[in-house]
Amino acid sequence: MLAAGASAELTDNISFARLDVKRPLDKFSQPELVQHQNLVLVNGNHFRARQQLVILDPAKPLDKKLDRLTDVRALLLPEGVTEVPAYLRAHLGAANVPVLPLADTAAIAELILGEWRAAAPPLRGLVLAGGRSQRMGQDKGKLAYHNGQEQRAYAAELLAPFCQDVHVSCRPDQITELEYAGLRPLPDSFADLGPLSGILSALRLDPNAAWLVVACDLPLLSNTTLAHLVQHRQPARMATAFQSPENEWPEPLITIWEPASYPQLLRFLSLGYSCPRKTLINSNVAVLPTPAPQELRNVNTPEEAAQVQQELK
Repeated sequence: MLAAGASAELTDNISFARLDVKRPLDKFSQPELVQHQNLVLVNGNHFRARQQLVILDPAKPLDKKLDRLTDVRALLLPEGVTEVPAYLRAHLGAANVPVLPLADTAAIAELILGEWRAAAPPLRGLVLAGGRSQRMGQDKGKLAYHNGQEQRAYAAELLAPFCQDVHVSCRPDQITELEYAGLRPLPDSFADLGPLSGILSALRLDPNAAWLVVACDLPLLSNTTLAHLVQHRQPARMATAFQSPENEWPEPLITIWEPASYPQLLRFLSLGYSCPRKTLINSNVAVLPTPAPQELRNVNTPEEAAQVQQELK
């Protein structure tokens, strides 16, 4: 097909997938193709790479390639090789580089998993509080369910133990009042997209962090439920979310959005979809059973707010 003039060919034999493209890979298209991968192996004989695993093949000595060995994480010994060459030990110096048999796949896999876990993005917090609250008739973030504390401040307090910092998503006209309340405002830099405005604005602020996002209209949410979400976070997925108590779909407004979600959300937006849930449904995400379904109840009307306030007395 490519020889006949097609620009791309996709082969999928049920469990096998392959994509051949006619155009060469450049520094922009290559990251786009591998952005959803958790591990990329690079042939070090031809390309430079970080987090290097060095195979000591006697037929291919490394004494003339030492300048490439800049980030060695392990030395792998094939069958019959028992010693690390003196020149390599001298090059590595005081670095405590583990030496493993090439056949010990379990140990190599554990080493790679350890590197991957250590590289998990930091977790930052975001309270979504920039909506117009039209059904409520007043700002939902200012409602007080817990000892007179505004709900947006209460939600930020809930997030704080799990995140390196917590921001409150807001409209530009809310910045001053949030600062006066001692909160950290994050004004929407994407306008008129509903909850997606706040999520994208956070990812734009720090695209290398994972964002634990919670809507301000969840007054029954507890520390225990948030801890469950964080403890079962799967950084290898685009996001980790709870299953909605009402159906099998993921709940987007109490979700950990990993850095990989930023291009995915933008891609869906470019296709005309501004619903975060639609992105979750059609992406590689972890969906957890909700340990306390009643805590995910949204409060959107005065009647619902009055009922929850009565329940919390």
